[in-house]
Amino acid sequence: MTADVIVVGLGVMGAATAYSLASRGVRVLGLDRYSPPHAHGSSHGKTRIIREAYFEHPAYVSLVQHAYARWAEVEHESASRLLTQTGGLMIGPPGGAVAGGAELSARTYGLAYERLSPRDVTRRFPALRLAEDMVGIFEPRAGVLFAEQCVAALLSLARRNGAQVVLNQRVLSWSSTADGVLVTTADSEYSADHLVLAVGPWVSSLISDLNVRFEVERTRMFWLRDAAHKEFFHPDRLPIFLIEYAAGRLLYGFPNLGDGIKVAIHHEGDAAGPDDDSADGRAASQLTHLRELLARHLPSANGELLDAATCYYTNTPDLHFVLDFHPAAPRVLIVSPCSGHGFKFAPAIGDIAADLVVNGRSAFDLELFSLKRFGGKAGGVRPTSVN
Repeated sequence: MTADVIVVGLGVMGAATAYSLASRGVRVLGLDRYSPPHAHGSSHGKTRIIREAYFEHPAYVSLVQHAYARWAEVEHESASRLLTQTGGLMIGPPGGAVAGGAELSARTYGLAYERLSPRDVTRRFPALRLAEDMVGIFEPRAGVLFAEQCVAALLSLARRNGAQVVLNQRVLSWSSTADGVLVTTADSEYSADHLVLAVGPWVSSLISDLNVRFEVERTRMFWLRDAAHKEFFHPDRLPIFLIEYAAGRLLYGFPNLGDGIKVAIHHEGDAAGPDDDSADGRAASQLTHLRELLARHLPSANGELLDAATCYYTNTPDLHFVLDFHPAAPRVLIVSPCSGHGFKFAPAIGDIAADLVVNGRSAFDLELFSLKRFGGKAGGVRPTSVN
């Protein structure tokens, strides 16, 4: 089977890329080792946060604004409900990474926000308790994306626009020449002009010759029953929230959307990939630590454990994304080592990936996501256009 572009990995980033390419008339072949949406990688777990006053770096704001617009289009085209607006609270010390960074982004880009004292937060959102040295930065546009529905909608639209999708085939290897690429799976071989690798936690198994180490982290998400005051956790009474409970250490969570209160600790998982069969030795300690934090900041949420799931972060050394051509294989675009905060950006990243493959450039400043920041060679320059 031949195509203009092969997209390997059909989690949210690969699905968005396949959709954006196919909508431009590009012949797309999508490959995945499972049948997405599935629970083996980084694009599952019922819900994901979307927020605009991005504390990680102000450069993300223009990307997420594009993503908001594109998610609305995907909702309309797929006739699916993918996003619900709850508002969002970024909580922590006034000059800390979360609250301070969110306020900086809001000021830099003229975004609507409110700065709330601990008393203000508890009065408006009675489930939450803040230490006296904390503030809350409330942004009204933040909300919840429904993860599996998002992946399903993007793949459905990609197919509707002509993309071919081959599932349950593990990619073993790829090769690239001046004339094209060849992808070998356990069952077949596929050729194309270009290749997009959006393989998340499997990235190191398919790309081993870069001057950067991708570290895969296994983290846990938990759903709890409210211990008291069920009414506190309705989406009208509790926004999505991120709490910097110690310097650089984050607790995040969601209101109860019908399946319990989802909470997790950010970047405190163990080093294990999706093919690692070892026991998750950190799960019990994560839950214990989580309950200690809830007792401090959301005491009424600290009820019965209803469910748990594993999510894999593919972390870069600086926790920013990689979106660049392979330095030694300029027909190969690397997408989505997203360090645990990428889902919300997917339709914007899909459009950028399509721009890079089709036109060789993007209107967005991608310096933050370039491989050259890790030393060694810069990403390759795509040699020919997709016709």
